[in-house]
Amino acid sequence: MLIDSHCHLDFSCFDHDRVEILDNCRKLSIDTIVIPGTQASQWQKQIDLCHLYPQLRFALGLHPYFLNSFESEHLVNLTYLLNQYQNKVLAIGEIGLDSHIDVNWQLQIQVFEQQLTIAKEYLLPVILHHRNSHNELIRILKATKFSQGGVVHAFSGSIQEARTYIDLGFKIGVGGGITYARANKTRKTIAQLPLSSLVLETDAPDMPLMGKQGQRNSPVYLVEIFESLLSLRKETKLQVLQACSRNVLDSFVNL
Repeated sequence: MLIDSHCHLDFSCFDHDRVEILDNCRKLSIDTIVIPGTQASQWQKQIDLCHLYPQLRFALGLHPYFLNSFESEHLVNLTYLLNQYQNKVLAIGEIGLDSHIDVNWQLQIQVFEQQLTIAKEYLLPVILHHRNSHNELIRILKATKFSQGGVVHAFSGSIQEARTYIDLGFKIGVGGGITYARANKTRKTIAQLPLSSLVLETDAPDMPLMGKQGQRNSPVYLVEIFESLLSLRKETKLQVLQACSRNVLDSFVNL
């Protein structure tokens, strides 16, 4: 059983062939796909899709990309939905900090910290988004004594940063980045980390694999990411498969 721990299958670019993709995933033994939240306006669509398709599970959160339209009511709505679906929400996410976007940095920090507080209150893990922000994310996680763990999505960073996240209770998200030979630092880091810390993800429709640049990414490509991970690891195929699935189950509540 393969689990895609991070896939935006609720995005409109999948509206015309979502059922076909899910059928193909089933044939490839991709039995579970986690859809992280990105913005308040999408949350109900995520929930509705997960009711329709048993393969799909959801997290809810406010992605930094969309915070230019942030309103405090979004956090009120988040807590309302957490109460309503408390046995179905896997995590708070996708949340985090991104230094490459035109969104006020202090606003990003404020909303990230507020969502961490909500995650602590509801005893939920988080799905972390990062871009040039590891130092600040780690600082805030330590300062807030956040202890629910979760997943560092699409990890790219040093072995020291990865180990710090692992010490804080997080798993490391392994995606299409490792299919690129030029991603030498990330590939070396993933090769050295304990197998017990790794989870697979596609981030579809984003993060296309090597050879598929410019194309829509898809959860069906999780198999290729898995094969790339095998090429970096010394364990057997069965050991890697079982560990990556178990690690997702360990990361998220209600899965």
